[in-house]
Amino acid sequence: MKLLQIQDNGCGIRKEDLPLLAERFTTSKLTTFSDLSKLTTYGFRGEALASISHVAHLTVITKTKSSNCAWKAAYVDGGLVPSKAGYTPDPKPCAGNNGTTITIEDMFYNTPTRLSALRSSSEEYARILDVMTKYAVHNSKVSFSCKKAGSLSPELSTPSCSDASQAIRQLYGHSIAKELLHVTASSASDDNTDMDDPEDPEAWSADAYFTNANYQGKKIALLLFINHRLVESHRIKRSIESIYSGILPKGSSPFVYLSINLDPRSVDVNVHPTKREVHFLNEEAIIERISDAIQQRLAGQSQSRVFEYQTLLTGGIAQSASRKGKEKASNVDELEGDDEGPEADRRVLGSQVAKKVLSQHKVRTSLQDRTLDSMIPVADPLRTNSDEPVTAIRLRDIKQSTCHFASITELRRLATKRIHHDLTEIIKKHTFVGVIDLSRCLALIQHNKNLYIVNHAALAEEMFYQLALLQFGDYNRLKLDPPPSLRTLVKFAVDVEEDTARSGMSNDEIVDRIVKTLMDRREMLHEYFSLDISETGDVKTLPHLLREYTPNLDKLPMFLMRLGPQVLWESEQECFGSFMRELAYFYSPAPLSVVSAAASDEDEQEKQKSGAWRIQNILFHAMRKYLAAPKFLLDNDIVQVASLPDLYRVFERC
Repeated sequence: MKLLQIQDNGCGIRKEDLPLLAERFTTSKLTTFSDLSKLTTYGFRGEALASISHVAHLTVITKTKSSNCAWKAAYVDGGLVPSKAGYTPDPKPCAGNNGTTITIEDMFYNTPTRLSALRSSSEEYARILDVMTKYAVHNSKVSFSCKKAGSLSPELSTPSCSDASQAIRQLYGHSIAKELLHVTASSASDDNTDMDDPEDPEAWSADAYFTNANYQGKKIALLLFINHRLVESHRIKRSIESIYSGILPKGSSPFVYLSINLDPRSVDVNVHPTKREVHFLNEEAIIERISDAIQQRLAGQSQSRVFEYQTLLTGGIAQSASRKGKEKASNVDELEGDDEGPEADRRVLGSQVAKKVLSQHKVRTSLQDRTLDSMIPVADPLRTNSDEPVTAIRLRDIKQSTCHFASITELRRLATKRIHHDLTEIIKKHTFVGVIDLSRCLALIQHNKNLYIVNHAALAEEMFYQLALLQFGDYNRLKLDPPPSLRTLVKFAVDVEEDTARSGMSNDEIVDRIVKTLMDRREMLHEYFSLDISETGDVKTLPHLLREYTPNLDKLPMFLMRLGPQVLWESEQECFGSFMRELAYFYSPAPLSVVSAAASDEDEQEKQKSGAWRIQNILFHAMRKYLAAPKFLLDNDIVQVASLPDLYRVFERC
C-alpha cells in the first residue's frame, strides 16, 4: 500500500502537542483513571498512530483556528524525524486548512511478512470503501468523501446535514430506500427506567432502519453500531435472521441498519483483539426488545406485497443450458433406440410426430423467409432520380490485412477476447423490425421468441472499429473532389464547439495546434490509414471502411477536429486504437450534435427516409456479416423488451 491519506476539517492539533503525537499510550481522551471504565471514543492515538509510525512513513499536517499557519511533522518509530535530509526534526510551518491531514506512505515497508499478507490494492480499497460507507450512514450529519488515487471523481461522496434514510438512499440505492421501515426502542418503554439518568448502567436506546418483505437481497446487510462504533454481534444477526425467515423466501435476506446506545460501563469492548465484537449487560433482554419492535413493525406492513418482474437482457443466454440438456436427452434416446431395432425407431418417430409445439413457443420469423425487398430491390430514396440501375446490395467479403506490428496484433487479440458469443448469435440471426427513433438511434430487432431494442449507432460504431482493425494498412480510399482545406474544416468545427474556452486558448490557437499535429503526421496517416493530406493542407482522400456505405460528410469537420485532442499520439498502440475509435465514430449514423441549417419539411422527410433505408438495408445487413458483438454492449445498448411466452402469460390473465 503506497499511500493512504485521511483529512478532516476539525479543530486541529496544537503545535505543542506534535512531539508527543505518535508516542505510545498518548491520549487526550482520559483525564482520570475512572474514565477507562466508560470509554466512548473509537480509540486513542497512542494506539493507532504509534503503531502506524513503526511500520510506515507517517506525516501529519495540522492547523488550529487560532494558528496563523499549518504545521507539518514526520514520524518514525513513534518519534519526530526530519522530513528531508539536512532538516531538523521539529515541526515545520506550511500552508494548510483548518483541521488535520494524516498521510501514511509505504505501509509495512519494513515488515515484508506482513506486507505479503495484504490482498490486492482493489480488494483493500473495497474494504476501506465498505467501512466508510457504513460510517457515512451512521454519521449522516457529517460529509464523507473517499477517492482512489488517480481517479477523477470520488466513489463515495455524501452531503452534510442529512439523515439516515437519505444517506441509505444515496449510498445503497433507491431499491432499498423505498422499502425502508423505521422503528425505535428503549429501556423506558420496558419499565420505568429514566433515560435521562446518566448514572443508570441499564439505560439504553435503539434506532433501526430495515427493509420490509418487498425487498429480497442475496446476502444479509447488517450495519450494527453500538455506542457509535461499527461492530459485529452474532446474537443480533441470528435474531434478525429468525425474524425474516418466516417473511422472506428461502435464500433472500434483508437490509438492516441498527444503532444501539448503552452506558459505556455496561459494554465489554475487549472480547475481540480488533474490538470488532462486543458484549454488553442484559444482552439477551435488549435483543429481545429490539426484535419484538422490528417484528411488530413488519407485521403492520404485511397487508400488501409488491412483486417486480425483470426480463433477461438476452434470452439466448438463459436458454443455452436448457437447450443443451434437451439435445443431450434426445441423443440418449436415439442411442437407446438403436439397440431395439426398427420397431423402436417407428415408436420414436411416431412420438415425435405426435408431439405438439405450443403456440407461445413457436418461432414465427426466419432469415430464410422470402420478402418483397429480396425480389424487388428498393433504392435509396435520395437516389431515386439517378439513372443508375437499382440492384440488390451484396456485401463483399473483407479479408484481414497482413500486419506484423505487435500493437495491432494485441488490439486484434483484445477485440477477439471481448466477444460475447450469445450476443453475436443474436445479431447474426436477427430479423429487423423497424427504426423507432432516428434522433435517439433506437431500433427494434427480433431473435427467436424475443424482441430487443438496440442502439444501432453504438452497434455500428463497434462494427466499423472492427472493420478498421481488420483492414489496417490496406484501406480502400474515398476520394474527395474537389479536396477541401484542412484548416477551413477544423476552424468550422472549432467555431461551433462550445467548450473551447476551458482550454485557455483562443480558437485560432486551437486550430493552429490541431492542423500542425495532423500536418506533422500526414505521411503516417497516408501510409497506415489512407488519409491523404497534401502539402498545401487539402484533404484528398479518406479511408473507406465499407464500400456499400458512405459516411455522413457533414461530420467530417468534427472528425478532423477530434483527431487533435482525442488521439493519443505518443504511444503506438494507443495511437492506432484511439484513431480507429474516432474513425468508427465518424462512420456511425449518430446524428450531429450541432444543429444544421434549417431545411424544408420535404427535404427533412427525404433525409429521414434515406437514413432509415441505409440503417435497415446496409448497416444491419453488414452487422449480420461482420460484427462480433462484445459484452459491454449489454450494459446500455441492447435490452430485451418482450418475450413471446411472457406475453402469452400476460394475455392469459386478462
